[in-house]
Amino acid sequence: LDMEFTGLHLTAPQNNEPSLFDSPAERYLKARQSVQRFTVAQLGLAIFSNENSNKYVVHSYNFFLFPSMLGLPDVEFTLSASSIQFLSHYGFDYNKFLKDGIPYMNEVQEKILSQRLLTGSSKVSNVVYRDVLKKAIDEVTCWIAAAQEEETMILQDLSGYQIFEVQLVLRKALQNVWTQPLGDKKVMVKKVSPHQRQLLENSPYDCCQEELILLSARGFTNLFQTLVKAKKPLVGHNMLMDLMHLHDKFYKPLPESYEEFKRNIHNLFPVLIDTKTVTKSIWKKCSLPRACTLLEVYEALCSNLNPKDSTCPVIALASDCSRYAEKKSPHEAGYDAFLCGSVLLKSAHLLLCRSTDDAVEADPSFSQYLTVLANYLNKVNLIRGGVSSINFTGEDSPCKHPPALIVHVRGWPGLNERQIYEEFKPLGRFDVRGLSKNQFILLSNKFDDVRLVLRDYKHHPRLRVSVHRHWRHSPRVNCLLRVCGVVALWSLLAFVLGGAPCSS
Repeated sequence: LDMEFTGLHLTAPQNNEPSLFDSPAERYLKARQSVQRFTVAQLGLAIFSNENSNKYVVHSYNFFLFPSMLGLPDVEFTLSASSIQFLSHYGFDYNKFLKDGIPYMNEVQEKILSQRLLTGSSKVSNVVYRDVLKKAIDEVTCWIAAAQEEETMILQDLSGYQIFEVQLVLRKALQNVWTQPLGDKKVMVKKVSPHQRQLLENSPYDCCQEELILLSARGFTNLFQTLVKAKKPLVGHNMLMDLMHLHDKFYKPLPESYEEFKRNIHNLFPVLIDTKTVTKSIWKKCSLPRACTLLEVYEALCSNLNPKDSTCPVIALASDCSRYAEKKSPHEAGYDAFLCGSVLLKSAHLLLCRSTDDAVEADPSFSQYLTVLANYLNKVNLIRGGVSSINFTGEDSPCKHPPALIVHVRGWPGLNERQIYEEFKPLGRFDVRGLSKNQFILLSNKFDDVRLVLRDYKHHPRLRVSVHRHWRHSPRVNCLLRVCGVVALWSLLAFVLGGAPCSS
């Protein structure tokens, strides 16, 4: 699975970006704000079928998505200029997203629509759609005054939503008409008698039955529900935001509770595999060349595996999905989903080879791959956070970051976190948090950067940098120690004075 979004991180407030100071719950709440504001523009799904022995056939699909608007309050979402420019650079088709995006809705939205259909109170909130409906009603009203029973007319140039909305509005407003979609953005309107209208309303073939309307409005959510029922391993790359959008857009609005979110996702998808979590470990063990993007990871794994190894998984795109075999399409969701599944199989094979001293006797099964991946299952990578990964089946493991640094400021009044960040930026990427008006904590995920700062600032005239020791540098601990010292001093004084002999 892979997704492309209209944005990743909100720019306000300023502390909304990922930070090494974030606990998993804090990061979740930050990401939750972003997920609620941005939407999914494209979803890629690659289905890997293990046909025989070690051969996998891949069907890869792209779905352009757009929020369902049928009978629902108008959906608002944010566009990030940097994300839009990034996707445009890689050829993203915004016309397909805006004009032909498949609708979707979560359970709360479906309940609202179902209730409105039941009570006949569905309202069209979109101004453009209201104009289209008004034009259609005016046409039908003018036509029907002179029309005979059984005569028909055709309404044209209607979108998927409008086809349903036009029919619902016309049937409610005019008791002597019947409607039927003709495909190709057309609706047939027919003048009928009251008796015929009653018969047609009770017909099992009426396309405007509540269940059929809900089925159409759910759109991609129907496929999401199929994926949930299948209970197959769901694979992604840096997939936390993907999982949060899956929950918010197709299941239920994201809960405030981080633990509830983890429980819900685990119930929906019992086996998660994040290839970022897997490859981070493999890169350390196999000394593979530096790779930043998913495509670079895929190419590095392809070049590392022994071409003469007959047990290596063979990955073939299905004949009707062969475009990706001829052309690289990075950041197209369907292509990235294909890369993601391929990276998983190749990574699992490398791990299996290492566990058997490079001698895999027979064509390995997928269950064998799952066995060597056991330590990575349901652990989703957390980019630049207080833990390395989120564990969807238990406690999150602490991260092995370099020690925190504390900066003492002398003779440089008014220094703030941004200025401290800019001061140390040439030596590496540090996250900064103020401890007091003249003390700041620095966090980095690179030991070399920490060593460099300790070396270069050893004799700095205004900034004294040292390794942070909680019991020595925490203001609360220092305050507590001072209070305890005062109390101990007064107790000692009281003991000395109280124990002195009285003069007669």
